[in-house]
Amino acid sequence: MRVVSLLAGATEMVCALGAGEMLVGRSHECDNPSWVGRLPACSQPAFDISVSSAEIDAEVRRRLHAGEPLYYIDSELIRELQPDLIITQSHCDVCAVTPADLERSGCTIASRQLSLAASTLDGIFQSIQDVASALDLREQGEAVVDRERQRIETVRQRTANLRRPTVVMLEWTDPIFAMGNWGPELVEIANGEPLLGHAGEFSFALPVEKLRDADPEYLIIAPCGFNLQRAGREQAVLERLSWWRDLQAVRNGRVVFADGNLFFNRSGMTISQSAEIIAEILHGVYSGTPTEGVHWRRMQSVEDRRSAIA
Repeated sequence: MRVVSLLAGATEMVCALGAGEMLVGRSHECDNPSWVGRLPACSQPAFDISVSSAEIDAEVRRRLHAGEPLYYIDSELIRELQPDLIITQSHCDVCAVTPADLERSGCTIASRQLSLAASTLDGIFQSIQDVASALDLREQGEAVVDRERQRIETVRQRTANLRRPTVVMLEWTDPIFAMGNWGPELVEIANGEPLLGHAGEFSFALPVEKLRDADPEYLIIAPCGFNLQRAGREQAVLERLSWWRDLQAVRNGRVVFADGNLFFNRSGMTISQSAEIIAEILHGVYSGTPTEGVHWRRMQSVEDRRSAIA
């Protein structure tokens, strides 16, 4: 079978099922495992995503209102690849290629399409089984789901008797978006008390004063689509808030920037590791090698940033 995956999480699932050799094309966001970068990219952003988070948000809103695409699809390349299956997502109009994007691009190739729509951990596990079923690998799908469920349960058990701190997870900074979907579930698995975001519901913009009033013990900033380095640049955005330094998480050095692109915002095979990362952040509970400085880092002080510049 020949598969074009236009969803990074689905690409991970195909590989986790032992079917990576079926992949013949990918989206511009597919980067895990690293070898998939050798596959031809069948999509690209329709606008410059190197600008500020506020500018990205404004352009996304403008394009959605105007009915303009967020992604360009290389329909001719997809036709040349002759896939038997194309995987997209229908959960969010913003975060990755949707069936509507394919239709808008004129991609009329007569292939089967599978569109995933996970908003919870169970939804992600169902997506794994849906991909497995489409590839006729149902037993492998059940085995992968069982393994990931056990990995998450291990995090739950190892943190169950520890103190439960309050946590806010942000999916965007300008404007501020509280992380929804599976984010609050991950916090609860790691024995934290999630504030502002709601499990199984879309992430949403909220007045910045809501963050001030929530005043969480821990603040995890993992913007959608941003790697660790790009996420860290959002510190300057947040520091413009007049009350930023009054937050207890800031005062106590418990503000964390994380790789949202690979972990917290991706409905794929890194989701159990996301729970492990949160357990490491909140409780210092490690699952193997510590990931601080690799997948997340603490907010830099003014002195640290001056030293880095020097």
